[in-house]
Amino acid sequence: MAAGTLYTYPENWRAFKAQIAAQYSGARLKVASSSPAFTFGQTNRTPAFLNNFPLGKVPAYQGDDGFCLFESNAIAHYLSNDALRGATPQAAAQVLQWVSFADSEIIPPASAWVFPTLGIMQFNKQATEQAKEDVKRVLAVLNQHLNTRTFLVGERVSLADITVACSMLWLYKQVLEPSFRQSYPNATRWFTTCVNQPQFKAVLGEVKLCEKMAQFDAKKFADMQPKKETPPKKEKGGKEAAKPQEKKEKKKEEKKPAPEEEMDDCDAALAAEPKAKDPFAHLPKSSFVMDEFKRKYSNEDTMTVAIPHFWEHFDHEGYSIWYGQYKFPEELTLTFKSCNLITGMFQRLDKLRKNAFASVILFGTNNDSSISGIWIFRGQDLAFTLSQDWQIDYESYDWRKLDSKSEECKTMVKEYFAWEGDFKHVGKAFNQGKIFK
Repeated sequence: MAAGTLYTYPENWRAFKAQIAAQYSGARLKVASSSPAFTFGQTNRTPAFLNNFPLGKVPAYQGDDGFCLFESNAIAHYLSNDALRGATPQAAAQVLQWVSFADSEIIPPASAWVFPTLGIMQFNKQATEQAKEDVKRVLAVLNQHLNTRTFLVGERVSLADITVACSMLWLYKQVLEPSFRQSYPNATRWFTTCVNQPQFKAVLGEVKLCEKMAQFDAKKFADMQPKKETPPKKEKGGKEAAKPQEKKEKKKEEKKPAPEEEMDDCDAALAAEPKAKDPFAHLPKSSFVMDEFKRKYSNEDTMTVAIPHFWEHFDHEGYSIWYGQYKFPEELTLTFKSCNLITGMFQRLDKLRKNAFASVILFGTNNDSSISGIWIFRGQDLAFTLSQDWQIDYESYDWRKLDSKSEECKTMVKEYFAWEGDFKHVGKAFNQGKIFK
């Protein structure tokens, strides 16, 4: 079974293909999309990264065995299983057909139509109108094909569905309003079926279909363009008015600095979205340095170094400690699927990493397991409630704020951080743990 790391930036629809494929296949996939593991525009320009991925583009995959892949379709294919790839030569060819269809027929018009609404691309009426017609043609093809089918190839989700659905994600979220999509009920039924599968939701969260077609916003576009320096005012008369000819010639000969490598349109569209307001911005500076503790936890002994460091420096006023327990243990089946629930939640909380730390543990065995964990948050509130982006999974857990100065809390922190102990409140043996940091 494949195991490795996917380098990307948050909310990259191309990376979603690989992440969803891994949810189905059970591939062990770590996602590096935020500092310090990966910083888009910096890490992917380093010599070490370019040595493995010459174009410097993401998503990029590096296996635990050193095997490297770039190009999202190749990564998704590698992380799939035979059921996703197509179990017969005919099915495999049909999957490849739809993957190619997404690249050649969906992405170009989707980009031309959606990107101006995101403020990334200048609006061009003729190009947008042509894109709308091309999207209608794509939807008509899908609608006809899906008239007697639930999925694109065979009777179950395949890589064809994953790829095409991810390619259409921004269309359905941004511009395909109800009046536009009403002529294509089969296509929309298929899309909503896909994105509501547990494996899709584990990566995408809740996908809300567009209610009103987004339009080009000239102000938003102007705000997102790089600011140009204001040239100095020209002096009237005097010696400065007449520059020597040789200086003018010298200026012409000066080389302009090479422009930074440009992202492709899709990368630019998602990476350059306006930054949301920091939910923790109102809190006073804390004496507890979360990153310092994370380094101790990652690089030094947990019991003798990391935990003592944690309690020595923990800010009881500036941070809070919470216990979370999964509400529906009766629904947990195979342990690898249960672990995927934890991993999926972590992946959707990338923007919370700077202000949180967690150790979440799966206890028990196949068809008899439970999930619970200890979470450390900036501030005294349950952090998930502070941002809509963080609310996808937290309602599946019961949450209890712990008294950070109590013996109960200290015991639970010790057991969950070290992954060893009695765990008397659980009643099942430790199986495996996941760390959010």
